[in-house]
Order: sequence, then structure tokens, then C-alpha cells
Amino acid sequence: VNGSGKTTTIGKIASKLKDQGARALLVAGDTFRAAAVEQLKVWGARADIPVLAKETGADAAGLVYEAVERAKAEDLDLVLIDTAGRLQNKAELMSELAKVVRVVRKIDPDAPHDVILVLDATVGQNALSQVEAFRHTAGVTGLVMTKLDGTAKGGVLVAIAEAHDLPIHFIGIGEKAEDLRPFSAEAFAKALVGIKA
Repeated sequence: VNGSGKTTTIGKIASKLKDQGARALLVAGDTFRAAAVEQLKVWGARADIPVLAKETGADAAGLVYEAVERAKAEDLDLVLIDTAGRLQNKAELMSELAKVVRVVRKIDPDAPHDVILVLDATVGQNALSQVEAFRHTAGVTGLVMTKLDGTAKGGVLVAIAEAHDLPIHFIGIGEKAEDLRPFSAEAFAKALVGIKA
């Protein structure tokens, strides 16, 4: 979703995985926004993970195909794809996302192995419709909620968990890599109602 912190989040996840010994490739699949490519390259440099990128306006699905083929050839553990932000009501952008998924499945019928939707804690109840649309289009398998370092508490996560039975992998509480924290239901519930952990 636009402005939710996808690129920062994927950079933080890549950093955590690198620390655990994973050999990964970051893919700058947001080919519409040059700043996203540069931002991902910064995260890649910090974590010492290569970033595959193309010129602005390049076909994202073609880039993803190239990335998966490269990862197979280099025997990498995983490919982390940062896709362009999109609103769930923009049909042409959702169609592009569906194309990326189809292309990956041509190479590996079981892929993508995880599709993580990054949600902004400030969007409130709109997150429910976002999850529904992205589950249908891309097969979302898990969630990350960002921007929990402000006044937003992210209470909509409770409704999403109940409605969609999706795991919440992380919460974002700041800009640094260590500000992406594993989700803890107990700590989240305490924070939601104002009880100090």
C-alpha cells in the first residue's frame, strides 16, 4: 500500500535475515519510483545484500523473473521483492501485482512462498479492505504493521487477525533496523490498552 513503509520494512527484514546467515537478493520491484530503488540500495548496502534494479519504468514482472533465475543460478536462500505501492482500488496496479505473482509461479509453482502485506497503523479500518483485496490478488500470507511509534495503536490488527487468520510477523516502531520487532500478541494487547509491558 502507498506510504506504508514497504521499502524500509523489506530492508529491515533483509538485515535480520542476513544476521541469521541467509544469502538473499533484494529486488527493486517498484520500478515507478526512483527514490524507492535508491532507498532499497541503501538498505542493501547496510546489510551487504545485493540489490537487483532496472531503470525507472521497467517491467516489474520481467525484473522479478530475472531475479528468481539469478537466485537459482547463485543458489541463494531467498529473494525479497519490494513491489510498487498501490491502493487496492487501482485495477491496473493490482493487475500488475497479479502478473508478478504469475511470473514467479512459472519458475516455481509453489512460489511465492511468503507474501507479506505492510500496513500503516494510521489507516485504521481501511486496513480490513486492503487485506481482503491483496489476499485475493497476491495471496497474502502474513502481515507487518508499521508506524506504531506515533499516536496510532494499530487496534485494527485484532479485527484483521480474526477475519483473515493471518500471522503478524513484525511491528515497526521506528526507522532503524532494530525498530522492526517480532510481533508479540501479549505485548501488543498491553500497549493497546495502555498497560506498561
